[in-house]
Amino acid sequence: MEDASSKAWLSGAAYGMASGTAQLPYALLRFYHQLGLSDTEVLLLIQLLGFRQAEFNEFPTLEELATRMGLAPEGIARMLQRLMRDGYITIDEHRDEERDIQYERYDLHGLYAKLAMCTSEEAAHIRSEQQKGNASRPDSNSVQKEEEERNMFSIFEKEFGRPLSPMECETISSWLDQDRYQEELILMALKEAVFAGKVHFRYIDRILLEWSRNRVKNVQDAKAYTQRFRNGGR
Repeated sequence: MEDASSKAWLSGAAYGMASGTAQLPYALLRFYHQLGLSDTEVLLLIQLLGFRQAEFNEFPTLEELATRMGLAPEGIARMLQRLMRDGYITIDEHRDEERDIQYERYDLHGLYAKLAMCTSEEAAHIRSEQQKGNASRPDSNSVQKEEEERNMFSIFEKEFGRPLSPMECETISSWLDQDRYQEELILMALKEAVFAGKVHFRYIDRILLEWSRNRVKNVQDAKAYTQRFRNGGR
């Protein structure tokens, strides 16, 4: 019996892992009460993320959501209306030009913007408390680093024309703290992305990685490398 039970468990676990995974912002778990979201509303948002990421379904029906959550479709509709009214989600219309199909999808950028604001406010509060605690001997290097990071976020938000998501803020921090890219080098990579008309983080990360592989350490190196590239490697 135990052997059969173990095989059944392993089979179920394997099927579950093969079905895919869904990522969700950790900030959602941390701040949803602060945002005034109920447990059920958060679960609904997680279901929307799961449908999109694991099943490539960007606009699940009320019946599909109701079946997953064990609720009536009318209850799902009321929650979606509340989330849309308060700016957490929107419904966007898109058109597939190749297949000549128009379709709708849920857009969660409003949620990400609110989570980014919570993250920013918490970071500001922590910095304020740290500064109060170190008032007698302020760490000028730490304060300067925090100011530079805030300025970096502001510059990116201006170029993107929207607030950064928590994941995007973490990416910039990772470039600075883990990859040790100079701030001016990151900003030049952003300018290159704007120049190329590809203003998204993956493209900027590829630029920085390419520069790193070619031993580009500062803005002067980057300008020289970019000039050689545009001149066909001469």
